[in-house]
Amino acid sequence: MHNIYTVAQVNAYIKNMFTQDFLLHAITVRGEVSNCKYHSSGHVYFTLKDSAGAIACVMFAGSRKGLSFRMEDGQQVQVTGTVDVYERDGRYQLYARQIERDGEGQLYERFAELKRKLEELGMFSPEYKQEIPKYIRTLGIVTAPTGAAVRDIINISTRRNPYIQIILYPAIVQGDQAAASIVRGIEILTKRAVDVIIVGRGGGSIEDLWAFNEEEVAEAIFNCPIPIISAVGHETDTTIADYVADMRAPTPSAAAELAVYEYDRFVEKGKDFAEALQQSMEHRLTRKKQKTALLERELALLSPAARVRDRQMRAMGYEDRLSNRMEQIIDTYRHRLAIDIERIRGRSPLDRLNTGYSYVEDEQGRNVRSIDKVSAGDQIRIRVSDGMIHADVTTVIPGSSEMS
Repeated sequence: MHNIYTVAQVNAYIKNMFTQDFLLHAITVRGEVSNCKYHSSGHVYFTLKDSAGAIACVMFAGSRKGLSFRMEDGQQVQVTGTVDVYERDGRYQLYARQIERDGEGQLYERFAELKRKLEELGMFSPEYKQEIPKYIRTLGIVTAPTGAAVRDIINISTRRNPYIQIILYPAIVQGDQAAASIVRGIEILTKRAVDVIIVGRGGGSIEDLWAFNEEEVAEAIFNCPIPIISAVGHETDTTIADYVADMRAPTPSAAAELAVYEYDRFVEKGKDFAEALQQSMEHRLTRKKQKTALLERELALLSPAARVRDRQMRAMGYEDRLSNRMEQIIDTYRHRLAIDIERIRGRSPLDRLNTGYSYVEDEQGRNVRSIDKVSAGDQIRIRVSDGMIHADVTTVIPGSSEMS
């Protein structure tokens, strides 16, 4: 009769076997991260896999100091820890104490150190960035002579502007000689006096892109008097060259679009400008013609002949007004004279004589209005309506002038 064991006994036995194997106490495993989850407790759960298998892994919160980056699915890492059995579930897993990027840990440290150094030197500062010209005639490219990157740049550049002149420096972009080759390419294109330089290559691992993280390449880009667009790798790849360059493009294709202005758009814009200029000129000519006509009218009014005519018209107006005024004044005085004549005529002694009165005067022609003016024996003249009577005064009788 064979022995029968419980599940717990089997799991405990297997755990004991793992415990006795000292190799599993401190083992380093290389693989790709998948199903990575950061738990709210601080633990990190993930799976480490390769083309032939997979192993469950966990890093407890207390061991997180052994993790210097944030893990994401797809990363290649090296996990150091202990392989043990979780008795309750009956499955084994790798308990991680330290996690590093596979083959990239030292490179990332070098990258971070150089980045800090160049940033302190001010090589990333915006005030040192050169403006990319909007319209260029010559484009310099420093990249590998074969591959998708150079084809994309050439195709997009010539499609956007078929008249663009492209000068390619066939650089080595990977390996020990890459940095020196890239620097040499920048120097040669600078001597050719191109308008803009694109420095870049296609995507790859950090080792593949490392030439663009070298200090000598960064210095060459920073010291170049010609604007440089960095186009290294894919959109998620970032190198030291991207920080130093005057502009960073996420891909080589995007770099070509940033560097080369679209010719058809330029032509259309030129047509728009020409049309706007034509309209503006027509508007200005119309305004000038209107202003000229106005000035001609003003000049005609201000000319000597016009001013003489104006003065003549004014003089004629004044003359008419003066003549009318003089007639009004004469008519007024005539009316007043007629009234005064009637008044005088009403007071005239001759007119009174016609009504039965007479006028008495002495020999000197003075009017005799009182008996005191004559004496007996004086001669007087009496004027009546139809003649004059000469008489001698015989008697002067004082008394009332009333008729008795």
